[in-house]
Amino acid sequence: MKKDQWIMGIETSCDETAVAIVKNGREIVANIVASQIESHKRFGGVVPEIASRHHVEQMTIVLEEALKQANVKYEDLDAIAVTEGPGLVGALLIGVNAAKAISFAHSIPLVGVHHISGHIYANRLISEMEFPLLSLVVSGGHTELVYMKEHGHFEVIGETRDDAAGEAYDKVARTLDLPYPGGPHIDKLAQQGEPSITLPRAWLEDGSYDFSFSGLKSAVINTVHNAEQRGEVIKPEDLAASFQQSVIDVLVRKTIRATEEFKVKQVLLAGGVAANKGLRSALEEEFAKIPDVKLIIPPLSLCTDNAAMIAAAGSVLFEKGVRSSLALNANPGLDITIHN
Repeated sequence: MKKDQWIMGIETSCDETAVAIVKNGREIVANIVASQIESHKRFGGVVPEIASRHHVEQMTIVLEEALKQANVKYEDLDAIAVTEGPGLVGALLIGVNAAKAISFAHSIPLVGVHHISGHIYANRLISEMEFPLLSLVVSGGHTELVYMKEHGHFEVIGETRDDAAGEAYDKVARTLDLPYPGGPHIDKLAQQGEPSITLPRAWLEDGSYDFSFSGLKSAVINTVHNAEQRGEVIKPEDLAASFQQSVIDVLVRKTIRATEEFKVKQVLLAGGVAANKGLRSALEEEFAKIPDVKLIIPPLSLCTDNAAMIAAAGSVLFEKGVRSSLALNANPGLDITIHN
């Protein structure tokens, strides 16, 4: 009988201090997240130094809570998986050094994990992956289409050339005087409005799967300023709906086209913006027309940064024999295509 595998995941790439324990690569037995949103809200975004300080304060507490919830000891763990990058270097260092300390003190193998691969593998916690597959990654700092022919193989076929979708959401939210983080507020407001304002969609040159949202963000800002100068009133809910529709149209259409070209069996949605109701429903509607391709959308709790996704990705790497040495360091510019 095969022994159960226990992997601890540690995630501190931005403003969540998270520790999780995952059994056999797919079963979450503990998933603790200490959020810092309230601390950063008054600044309208994440302040790196404050984020690092909070990670230092919360790390031991979150580690102990995860072990308690899972009812395991360090000696029961097969490996420690930790986010190596990308992310804020100061924040990453807290998680990496905590993982290295545990690894050294308890002689537990260490596995460095790419943050985006974690978001992709969050989907494995709800459904086994079937290859080849395509993942649409949409988060604050990343908008990518990633093709996978097998576990651990990542081919980026499309990426953002300027603002990621999540960045555009936050900047548009600030223009509309909405609180940070802007994405959920735009999404909620958009449900109440009509996409009646004409805004651009950046398709880029023929055949490209890359994304660009900088022009759309600028168009929203210009629309607001021009209306103010003319003394006109724009309904914020209509502007939010129009902006969101522009983003979703591009994301969905490029995903559908890539699905057909690469002949994939599954499409996974990943990243913080995967929690967006408008995007989720648009993808569900379109993929209902393609019955031979399975669309996987993680629950809201696994869309935003968490450590269960890092443990899930780390589990696959561990099984493939990947190990990190105690020389492991934070790498804010880590490339997913060469990492694994």
